[in-house]
Amino acid sequence: MTTISGSVSSTMSSSSSSGGGDVSSQIASLNKQVQSVTKQLNDLANDDSLTDEQKAEEQEMLQSQIEMIEAQIAQLEQQQEQKAQPTTPTSQQTSEIKADGVNRPTATNQINVYV
Repeated sequence: MTTISGSVSSTMSSSSSSGGGDVSSQIASLNKQVQSVTKQLNDLANDDSLTDEQKAEEQEMLQSQIEMIEAQIAQLEQQQEQKAQPTTPTSQQTSEIKADGVNRPTATNQINVYV
């Protein structure tokens, strides 16, 4: 049980230390970590030295670790998509709307209502 927990902590520390670099390389590194933890999960099923309760605990821990890594991947992909999209301020978007005279009056098609 200690070998799996030791590798879990080393995987977590390596994922948090890869903060500086290219986003795609971080995603690739995290995908490798998912593969590694998945392999540990498969090896756990074949391990006869642990009781069923210990296996269940380890399986739960490894599955939660996979979920955390996948959440990091999703967050990095979302950041990558946001950087790829061109940013335009909303004030420019509203000024680009062309007045058509129906719901957005033109200079010659306005109604002034005085009460």
